[in-house]
Amino acid sequence: MKLAPPELLAPLLAAPAAILGGGVSGRAAHLLVARLGGRAVLFDEHGAGGGRTAFTAADAAAHPLVVFSPGFTPAHPWLAAARAAGALCLPELDLAALCWRGAVVAVTGTNGKTTLTEFLAHALRSLGRDAAATGNVGHAFAELVAETDGGTPDATAVVEVSSFQAEALQHLRADAVLWTNLAEDHLERHGTMEAYFAAKRNLVSRARGPRWFAGPSVARFAAAGPAAVIVATEDQPADPRLRGTAFAGHPQRENFLLAAAWWKAAGLPEAALFAAAGTFRLGDHRLAPVAVRDGVTWWDDSKATNFHAVEAALAGFAAPVILIAGGKSKGGDLAAFVGRIAPRVRHLCLMGETRAALAAACAARGVACTDCGVLATAVRRAAALARPGDQVLLSPGFASFDQFRDYADRGAQFTALVHSLAGPPPAVAAATFFSPALSTLSP
Repeated sequence: MKLAPPELLAPLLAAPAAILGGGVSGRAAHLLVARLGGRAVLFDEHGAGGGRTAFTAADAAAHPLVVFSPGFTPAHPWLAAARAAGALCLPELDLAALCWRGAVVAVTGTNGKTTLTEFLAHALRSLGRDAAATGNVGHAFAELVAETDGGTPDATAVVEVSSFQAEALQHLRADAVLWTNLAEDHLERHGTMEAYFAAKRNLVSRARGPRWFAGPSVARFAAAGPAAVIVATEDQPADPRLRGTAFAGHPQRENFLLAAAWWKAAGLPEAALFAAAGTFRLGDHRLAPVAVRDGVTWWDDSKATNFHAVEAALAGFAAPVILIAGGKSKGGDLAAFVGRIAPRVRHLCLMGETRAALAAACAARGVACTDCGVLATAVRRAAALARPGDQVLLSPGFASFDQFRDYADRGAQFTALVHSLAGPPPAVAAATFFSPALSTLSP
């Protein structure tokens, strides 16, 4: 069925739409507007995607529909100008939701949401369902809608929703919401934990389903919107049926337990979910063993961009590790973070914009550290410190944009640096998942 603009958008598409942001979301919105038969003009403060770098009052008056990317705060001057001109301002997720014919399962949380999103889509496809992982996973919802002409009523979009995306939602109404956890993150944008949580809560308050599913750390918001199902995901015993899968141990087991709670409530067969766990593979840079060199095991956890993720990674090791950390600040209490991880770290190799502040926190807590400046120096310093049996962990705890394109670029550079260390070629660790039992790996 050809994709036609919904009633709300049809009259607005008589004039060109303004797309604010030239990144993944903006390009996807541009594509979807074209699929709806409309025209669009791209605006980006840095000129990304060839966008215009200024959005004037005249531009605002010329574009009755404005679609904006998650990087634009609700108070951004360009959005203020568009609203003042009477434009309808939609986040990219809302544009997509207005055109999507199928079901929406939304996944949010501080950590684990990408893995949970990808796993649920994988598990649904294993049943022969039409399902896709989309949203904040690098495949924008608007792109999926454009590619599938709005999908079918039987299709399911499993949509990862960040706090940046959730806070401005007006039209996306998920059939189910899974909220993994809550921890300190993105305070550089939201300012306070209360505002950060409220941004995500907007997703829940708009949900269609009678229930939403959440880990224990979300219990304080159980009164928001539909009834909450608080799933006991923390400190649960190992399940032998998950042995050898990505979900065998902490922290991925928590994601599986949340998925299983929703899966059961949806009336889907339990055996199929466990079978899907056996064929699921984690994305790159998620606490993955890179190599074993001279008895030292190197781990890539570049996806860890906040304190909670680093602490979850460290919890799986039996002995203190050599930790490579630092990057672009996202706010939060650095001193408290260093205090919490101190017992699990033998030495901190610091890099990026936050290294000086981290070094000061380490000095106050008596934690051994080296200000390395850049990743290459941090890898060399870690190699000099490490002894056979040690674990060296890249788990930065901060955003990557001070020195890298993104977390994937940071992880790829780390892997290349480890492989280029002087000496014989490293043995590549065979393990493809992490659990507390894997505190050491054999070559």
